[in-house]
Amino acid sequence: MPAECSPPVKIRTGYDVLEADGYQALKGRKLGLIANPTSVDRQLRHIADRLHAAPGVNLKAIFGPEHGFRGSAQAGHSETKSIDPRTGIPVYDMYTLSGPKLDALLKSADIDLLVFDIQDIGARFYTYIWSMFDALAACARCGIAFMVLDRPNPITGLHPSGPTLDPAFSSFVGRVPLLLRHGMTVGELARLFNSRFVPQQAGRPARLSVIPITGWRRDLYQDETDLVWVPPSPNMPDVTTAIAYPGTCLFEGTTLSVGRGTASPFLTLGAPNLDATRWVDNLNNASLPGCLFREDWFTPGFKVAKDQLCHGLQLAITDRKSFDPLLTGVTLLQTVLKISDSPIWRKSGSTFDILAGSSTLRHQLSQGMSAPDITASWKTDEAEFALQRRPFLMY
Repeated sequence: MPAECSPPVKIRTGYDVLEADGYQALKGRKLGLIANPTSVDRQLRHIADRLHAAPGVNLKAIFGPEHGFRGSAQAGHSETKSIDPRTGIPVYDMYTLSGPKLDALLKSADIDLLVFDIQDIGARFYTYIWSMFDALAACARCGIAFMVLDRPNPITGLHPSGPTLDPAFSSFVGRVPLLLRHGMTVGELARLFNSRFVPQQAGRPARLSVIPITGWRRDLYQDETDLVWVPPSPNMPDVTTAIAYPGTCLFEGTTLSVGRGTASPFLTLGAPNLDATRWVDNLNNASLPGCLFREDWFTPGFKVAKDQLCHGLQLAITDRKSFDPLLTGVTLLQTVLKISDSPIWRKSGSTFDILAGSSTLRHQLSQGMSAPDITASWKTDEAEFALQRRPFLMY
């Protein structure tokens, strides 16, 4: 946990920097904004309202990603086109749009600069970065400039880890080769995407600018800063959940619930008729660093096992500095496979493979490979990615 006696580190987000400069970079532009409930200033005022009211700023269109501009939609859903009642500005649904459909949407909005300001959480399968990627490519094709107002990676900018996505498994939870935990900010990712991957899709890079954070260090968790946490999605209530998410979200590819609709999503896992007593005993015997497990009974309110009583566990992070979300996630999978009486893979494993970025992890688990051996098999991917991302780091 963060040291309670340490004062929060004061930082300024990209939006704070832009505002302090009087929005000079936006003057004279026809502006579009990709935003959601995390797109707020230091007083938790939404930046769409701030930009709309700012002299000389012409905000013409707002674009909502997964969960929508207002964040009212659950996982895998978005909000339909509407007019924002506070500003009168049209709000477009861009979730999953790419290629010609996204190009047509941006052209219809009559903008010449598209701004992205959304809080990411640092895992490859969180979809906001892929909305950003698709928008970057569309802007490159359409001749529209693209600006990222950077925000911290809430689980630190350290420890890039996990397997690299195999392009054969490209989807909206992973468009291009990227580690499962990338350890980058959205601004850094945009620079990497625009240099290495956007030209492959658009024939040229986009005209990209990134307004950087000031005061942030790569070793900081977001709750060690003076920023207020705004849930980036309905089942991401706090930083602790975000820390576990790169490992426990893999269970979205299984028949187990990840606790959606409970008080601790992604920290609560289980299923009806599961012998969680054995599961918890095996996990605590594994002596994983920085965490403990307890047996739990719960009733999910959404998706897998909705409204059914489940037997499972709660994951408690006791030392975030030593906790390894991917080692923990793989160990959770390895141990549940040993005690489960029925197959755990959804859609014969295809859903899990898309999340993992290839079929390799599922096959390693099915063959009984140990969790430490599995994570050790990623070392080459991790070393290569550390070199690839280095030119694009800003902090």
